[in-house]
Amino acid sequence: MKKIRAGVIGATGYAGLEIVRLLLTHPDVELAAISSVSFEGQRISEVYPQLTGILDDKLCGEAAVAEKSDVVFGSLPHGLSEPIARRCVDAGKLFIDMGADFRLKNEADYQNWYKGEYADKPLHEQAVYSIPELHRGLLKGAKLIANPGCYVTSVCLGLAPAMKAGAIDPETLVIDAKSGATGAGRGLALNTHYTECNEAFAPYKVACHRHTPEIEQVLGELSGAPVTVTFVPHLLPVNRGIVSTMYAKRMPGFDEKKIRSLYESFYQCEPFVRVLPEGSVANLKNVKFSNLCHISLHSDPRTGRLIVVSTLDNMVKGAAGQAIQNMNLALGLEETAGLAIVPPAF
Repeated sequence: MKKIRAGVIGATGYAGLEIVRLLLTHPDVELAAISSVSFEGQRISEVYPQLTGILDDKLCGEAAVAEKSDVVFGSLPHGLSEPIARRCVDAGKLFIDMGADFRLKNEADYQNWYKGEYADKPLHEQAVYSIPELHRGLLKGAKLIANPGCYVTSVCLGLAPAMKAGAIDPETLVIDAKSGATGAGRGLALNTHYTECNEAFAPYKVACHRHTPEIEQVLGELSGAPVTVTFVPHLLPVNRGIVSTMYAKRMPGFDEKKIRSLYESFYQCEPFVRVLPEGSVANLKNVKFSNLCHISLHSDPRTGRLIVVSTLDNMVKGAAGQAIQNMNLALGLEETAGLAIVPPAF
């Protein structure tokens, strides 16, 4: 079988590099071209020496990646993907956007949270938003895929069974999430400098993080009605990983046993989601470098609240791994291809 030619635009950012790392071991894919505005003309192994002798390709321009590839992964800041996606779609290629340009269905939400507009509205109508476990049926034959945000993936996988079954009261939902510093990207920022981040722990963008409308969009689809959430992210002094803890009142008729059965049934056939045994607590250490999401369920009998803990690697299941999972499904490949990564113990 002829291998699929894949290209990565923005290959020297953290998410872009993670796509490169995973594609290098994908059995059905060959890396056709990689680009970087900041390092164009240099070898990627000069930027990331760990790739020396593994991948010494030169970083080219965006147009060359689109020309040489069957599948293009765009790992770019929001506002930059539209024209590249249009060029790829018109050429019959699959474009997977790692940024936020195609995630929100409502343009008013994008204008409000990202201060941009949809210049190519017909293109947005073609976009398929996909957390694979929730949107798998929409992917076959897709030519433009919006890859979800990392917080969104952790939160929505953690809440999907409960929201879909009406097991919790959405008006009582509070989301408390923590991410490693790679979530901020490779660009310099004061709060991710070593001396600012190390030995520190604090919330940021309290009740105004850009993943909020995306979380509400997915949860609203699951519940069949608009959902408004309180979402507060925190910066962990670690490189990678997300832990999301969600609190909500259980609805009548949904005790701890029924909710556990609900989750186990919902995810029983999913290759990357694990509902942990009773008494276990999801820990980011156990999912690092993998495409796994671990979910633990807890109950507070005094308040009648369900507490869900969901953890994943923000660079893999929260970004690059999920993008490859989406590609596999869209192209009819084995869903787990290139993603059978066992997390290290330490």
